[in-house]
Amino acid sequence: MRVVITGASGSVGSALIRRLQASGEHDIVAVARRTPSHAPASGPKWASIDLSRPDSGRVLRLAVRDADAVVHLAWAFQPSHQVGYLEAVGVGGTQRVLDACAAMGVGQIVHMSSVGAYSPKRDATPVDEEWPVDGVPSSSYSRHKAAAERLLTSFEQTAEGTAVARLRPGIIGQLSAGSALLRYALPPVLPAKAIRAIPVLPMPAGLTIPMVHADDVAEAIVRVLWQRAAGAFNLAAASPVSAAMIAEALGVRWIETPVRVVRALMLAAWQARLQPVAPGWLDLGYAAPALDSSRARRELDWSPTIDSMSVLREVLLGMGHASAGSTAVLRRRTVVSEVSDLLSRGPVSHRRLP
Repeated sequence: MRVVITGASGSVGSALIRRLQASGEHDIVAVARRTPSHAPASGPKWASIDLSRPDSGRVLRLAVRDADAVVHLAWAFQPSHQVGYLEAVGVGGTQRVLDACAAMGVGQIVHMSSVGAYSPKRDATPVDEEWPVDGVPSSSYSRHKAAAERLLTSFEQTAEGTAVARLRPGIIGQLSAGSALLRYALPPVLPAKAIRAIPVLPMPAGLTIPMVHADDVAEAIVRVLWQRAAGAFNLAAASPVSAAMIAEALGVRWIETPVRVVRALMLAAWQARLQPVAPGWLDLGYAAPALDSSRARRELDWSPTIDSMSVLREVLLGMGHASAGSTAVLRRRTVVSEVSDLLSRGPVSHRRLP
């Protein structure tokens, strides 16, 4: 099977490539804006394509030509102050991928959506795939994920014979994403081990985060490809992570703090460019529903092998050790490299892109 993966250099992309290569039955084309400088000859064929560019359609069509399936993972999380760029990648990039697939007659598309596409929860009851996907208005990530889902719905109405699957995972974690996540969690001048020096955790009580391991997501994608499955599938470990669980994993005391207080502090720090995470992420964490993954278990014979708390602990371990992968997205974080980037390119939240 010839599989084209957009966003192949990220956390899920790296896990999916590992999983596909382990089976030895796939011809993989890996698409990313920044491709590895020393990719092994035995690995996937890499193609450098910037999906934010309107003129990327021609080279994208060449990349997906003769593909049996396209797995669309590409998304941007930074610079958080450049929402237009984030939309160009997430929403515009999705449209360009769909256009290329339609032009080249690709028979299967697997789109990486998110719990973030869902409308706010009403209570703690897990929701299935019928829950509305109108997003959380104050989160640009959520708005863009919901907009991408609408593009898929329009595509399905006209693309006969193409199987379209939408995966809606919780927050995805793995060890090698530690360095990438540290860039959002710590100031550039602090070493990775400072993540373990947090004295207290001020968080609202209502914060709940569905989680799932990158390897479990990769397994779900492979099962969708094998079965040529279509439709939406939630992917999450059984119990979402709470503020108390995060504090326990960090080994610190949780101080229950009103959400309005946390948001005000987060907004002020973000606007002052002191930290790169927009307050919409807090809104999303407070509004995101727990996920019922019964359909994936029933139709894909899929179930998570790693529970939420273990995923969280692995992520924190990776952050504490600045664990990294072989791609630019997952590159190792050091104080020297981060300060150098800060001085030459500015804060990651509104950084000039190379």
